[in-house]
This record gives sequence, structure tokens and C-alpha cells, in this order.
Amino acid sequence: MTESNVAIVGAGPIGVELAAALKRASVDYVQFEAGQIAQTIYEFAPQMRFFSSSQRIQLAAIPIQTTDQSKCTREEYLAYLRSLVQQLGLEVRTYERVTKIERIGAQYLLRTQTQSGQAHTHQTSKLVLATGGTSTPRTLGILGEELSHVGHDLNDPHKYFRRRVLVVGGRNSAVEAALRCYHAGADVAISYRNAKFHDRVKYWLKPEVEMLIETGQIDGFMGTIPVAISSEAVTLQRVDSDETIEVPADFVLLMIGYLADMSLFRQVGVELVEPANAPVYNEQTMETNVPGVYVAGTAVAGTQTTFQVFLENCHVHVDRIVAALTGAAPPPTPAPIAVPET
Repeated sequence: MTESNVAIVGAGPIGVELAAALKRASVDYVQFEAGQIAQTIYEFAPQMRFFSSSQRIQLAAIPIQTTDQSKCTREEYLAYLRSLVQQLGLEVRTYERVTKIERIGAQYLLRTQTQSGQAHTHQTSKLVLATGGTSTPRTLGILGEELSHVGHDLNDPHKYFRRRVLVVGGRNSAVEAALRCYHAGADVAISYRNAKFHDRVKYWLKPEVEMLIETGQIDGFMGTIPVAISSEAVTLQRVDSDETIEVPADFVLLMIGYLADMSLFRQVGVELVEPANAPVYNEQTMETNVPGVYVAGTAVAGTQTTFQVFLENCHVHVDRIVAALTGAAPPPTPAPIAVPET
């Protein structure tokens, strides 16, 4: 068994920033990550460009430099994170999943499993859950959703060259997937349950996809939902009638969002509020209703339907947790970001 004063579960951007802050404050900590650092960002499509400016997603007051002074790509941000971890000498136990947490008096016992299957235990008095809000893809629960040509991630658009692709969804990931597949030479169609795309679609994507649909270069099936998937087609149904449409498809991309994994919160008894399963916590300290258990990052919002909590407005969580752990006064509440860039 190993021991530390603080255990961080999750090494996304906010988890890494918290580790940097604890190290600077000389607080003994350990950090576990089920995958690689920033695993969620790693799973983004190649060359995805952030909506947020680099200043808003920088960590630990270390600026981000990009080759063309524009917003970060996925690759640039991952390189930035790797460099930050190396420069600051942060230790992250990657590919070591926390499988169970037990409360023993004022202590917490974490059981973990490595990629090779080795089991370990770790004891801590303070626990920070920074597990994010996009653990598992949402599903539709329809026939054929499990077929091999159906996925939830874009991957490299080269895969879809001269193939028929149906994208389901109407927010950033869906619109960007449709455009990138189209530009890679795919025959693209998009289905969205609403009559128009979401207002927060990136401003450089929305006009283009609308123009391509209007001119017939992308087939837009607005106001429809998939009701069945076969090996060669998808059955769409209009939301305002019983009319169905058969759309041929070699690949289907269900870009309909993700669910947060709140299982570790439940294990330690954190109160979760429906419908998002958002944890109850003190906004001044980020401590949950369970003494010694804190929450950081987008996990504070549970499963978001309309996104209000982003990387760019979670940085204050780090300052609040460090202040609470070191006995300092909580930091002032920052001015709200009226229109988050993300």
C-alpha cells in the first residue's frame, strides 16, 4: 500500500493544473489516470481546432505558443500538455484505473488496476475527483447501433474517402465531422432532430455547412432521427410525422454527445442531483457533501446537455481546492464568462 495526503483521480487539463498547483504548494499528492494524460482530448479527431483561445486554455500560468499564433489544434495542445508535465516534473500514474474507493474513518482507500492487470491500493485523507464529463458515448437504443460500421468518433477523415457517410447530430462535433468528411472526398449526409443547427456551432463551421446543404453538396435531413441501422442504410423518421426515409450509408457517425461516469462519486456517497447527476459541492472550496472529497473540472456538472461548464471556466477550481487544503482564504469569484469561447 502507498499513501499520500491528497489523491487526484483524473489527469485531464484541470487535473494536471491541480497537480502543478499542489506541487508548487509543497502538498504531497498522487495522481491516477485510467488512460493517458488528457485522454479525452487525445480521442478528438486529428487536427481538431479548439474554439477557445490559447490564453483561456493555458494551465499553471504557462503560455501556449502555436506555430501560426492561431487557436490550438488537438496536436498542439497535447504537445503543450506533455511539455508542461515534463517541465514541472509531474508524476502521473497513467493507465492505472481507480476501480473502487472505500471510506475508512477519515481515510479513503483506493483500489487500482494497471494496464497489465496488477492490483494496487493507496490510502489518502483527501480525495479530488477530476473525472470529466465525457466518459461514455450516448446511445440511441435502436436496431443496428452495434454494427461495426457505426461509430461515435470521427478518427481520420481519410477513412471515408469516396464512401457514403451519414453523420447524426447538430452541434460542433457533428458539423465538423460532416465538413471534414466532405472535404476528404466522402459522400456526406447529416441528420439532426432540430430544424436548424445549434447556435453554439463554431462560427467558422456553421455558415459553410448550411451553404453546402443549401446547394445540395451535403444532404441535410433536418428534423429527423434515426430509428434503425442496417449494413447498407439508415432509416430516418421525421420528428413531426410518421414519414420515414432510407438513407444509404457505408459508415454512420453518431455524434450525439457523451455521458459522465459518476460511479466513483456514488461509491464514496457524494450526493448527485438529477437530471445531470451533478455532485453537490461547496463553491468556495469545491468540497462535496462528503468530508475530504473534492470535485474539479467539468465533472462538477455531471452529464451536460447544454454545455455551461468548460475547461476555460474551470481554472478557478484549482485555486479553490489548493486554498482549502492549505488553509488559505478562498480566491475571489471570477467574473462570469458571458459567452464562453468553447
